[in-house]
This record gives sequence, structure tokens and C-alpha cells, in this order.
Amino acid sequence: MKRIFSGVQPSGNLHLGNYLGAIRRFVDLQTDNDCIYCVVDLHAITVWQDPAELRQRTREVTAGYLAAGIDPKKSIIFNQSQVAAHAELAWVFNCVTRLGWLNRMTQFKDKAGKNREKASSGLYVYPNLMAADILVYKGTHVPVGEDQKQHLELTRDIAQKFNNDFGVDCFPIVEPLIQGSATRVMSLRDGARKMSSSDASDAARINMTDDADAVAKKIRRATSDSELLPDPSVVGGDDQFTAEFREARPEAANLLTIHAALSGRSVAETVAAFEGKGFADFKKEMTDVAVARLGPMGSEMKRMVEDPGHVDSVLRDGAERARALADPILAEVYDIVGFLRP
Repeated sequence: MKRIFSGVQPSGNLHLGNYLGAIRRFVDLQTDNDCIYCVVDLHAITVWQDPAELRQRTREVTAGYLAAGIDPKKSIIFNQSQVAAHAELAWVFNCVTRLGWLNRMTQFKDKAGKNREKASSGLYVYPNLMAADILVYKGTHVPVGEDQKQHLELTRDIAQKFNNDFGVDCFPIVEPLIQGSATRVMSLRDGARKMSSSDASDAARINMTDDADAVAKKIRRATSDSELLPDPSVVGGDDQFTAEFREARPEAANLLTIHAALSGRSVAETVAAFEGKGFADFKKEMTDVAVARLGPMGSEMKRMVEDPGHVDSVLRDGAERARALADPILAEVYDIVGFLRP
């Protein structure tokens, strides 16, 4: 059985992009795999977080996991800071990882921007913590999107170097888990920009806590264009829109992609179903599909956030189960490195 690790940062409101790009897949994976799903609060503090908001958002991500269908009896759900082995193994990896490897990481450059000298050292070395998150459980597979492939390659490099340095076969060489075409969700106001929790306009995203009325309203007001919907020739063999179509009609591509993901159909099937129709008919059906899929989930998530006792109990139980897996592996690493543990 594959041991899968993944996590979501509690650094903003969960939205449709988080659900379609990651959490929905977590639900599917738990049927046939050994799954560990984390709320990565240690990663969140690489940039400053309001403490009260961090606690609240940690509960919100957990509620999102549960409302989406992750079963805490099948999978382990916990927040990262409750398992000290993550941070402890990350320090060992800080001493294994070469500076040249970290200098090549594009996400630090993107996030630090022009204020690189003012960025936290945690932001610079957090890829080592990501590697520790996976390897402290000897995870074998990680579901990845385009923006995480470089981090997974670093995890593989760290595992290989540790094994080679100490002449052991301790860590597995983690494999990416790719489940078909990734769903890349863009802003409802600007199809050329990713949907984001930091967007100033709440109408640009569908939050996972939005109720049915809010979901319907946002879809009706989503930016579209004046042309009729295209024929399937704009969809490539990978069931993704061609780059030319995305550039020419980004809003149409975005809304059709979202509809396909929510209805469980391929992009090609969705395009064929609406070929030659206008956006009025399309949005009406898309609203029905989205409300049926997202409305109950948003209501359940809100209920749990407002009464967090169940959420907290899931995190406590998950952390205990995670520690039971991680602590013996960390002890093995400490013995390999040569730490005296009398």
C-alpha cells in the first residue's frame, strides 16, 4: 500500500481552487492508500501570521477536509506543529541540503520578491521542512501540482544524499502521484489570474464556506465574454484547453474547466455539451451543478467551524497517531547520524 502525505497551509480562506486542485483528490486517494493529511501551520509562519487567525484557519482547513469527505478513521488528519518530529528532522535536513540546491528554488524568489534581504530564514529553508514532512513518515508518494514539482525533486535529492552519506537505505525515493490533468482554477473576475484567497474582491473566488446562495450569485456574476461557446477542437489530447484558446478566451476556458471538474465530466465532454450555446444557458446549468456540489459542503464546514469541538478532537487523535508513526523513524535517523541517546 502506498503511503501518501500531503498538506494545506492555513494561511487564507479555503476556496474552490484548493478544493478542485487538492482536497477533492485527497478524498479519492484514501480508499486504497495509507493517507496522512496535514494542516501545515509551521509552513504558514514563514510569513507573519496573526496568532488568533492562525488558530482559526487551522480549524477551517481541518473542517474543509472533513466536509469534503476525508474520513478521519481511514486517514490521519492533524496539524503539523503538534508533531515535533517534523521540525526535528528538518534540522537534520538543513545539515544535509546544499545551499546551491536551495538557491535554485524558484518559490523563494517569487515569494521574497525584491525584499529578499528582509525575508525570513524560514522562508528560505522551508523546502527542507517540506521534505521532512514527507520523509518523517517514510512517505512513498505525494500528489503534486506544477508548482510543487521542484520541491519534490529536492525531497528526492535529500533522501538520496542522506542514504549515500551514511551508507544506509533509510528513506524511500518519493514518487509524484499524478491523477490525470490537474484542475487549475482561475479568478472569476479575471480568467488570466489564479483564484486566490488574497484577492481583494471576494467575488473573484468561491470560498469553501460559501452557502448555496453565495455560490449561485458568484457564478451568475462571473466574467465571461460575448462569443458563443466553442467546439471540442479547442481541447487537446491531454483533455486541457490549448494554450491559444486559453490566451484568447481565458474566462470561457476557466468556467468550462470548473464546470467539468464539478460535474465529473471531461473537459472535452463538457465543451461538446455546450458547443454553440451562449453563456446564459451555460451559467444556469453550471449554477445548478455547483450549488448541488458545494452548497452542502459549505454548510457543513460552517457548522464545524462554529462548533469546533469535533474538529479539535480529530486533530488530537490524528496527532497522536502521527506521532506513533514518526517518532520511531526519527529515532532511527538519530541513531544513524550518531546522536547519543543514553
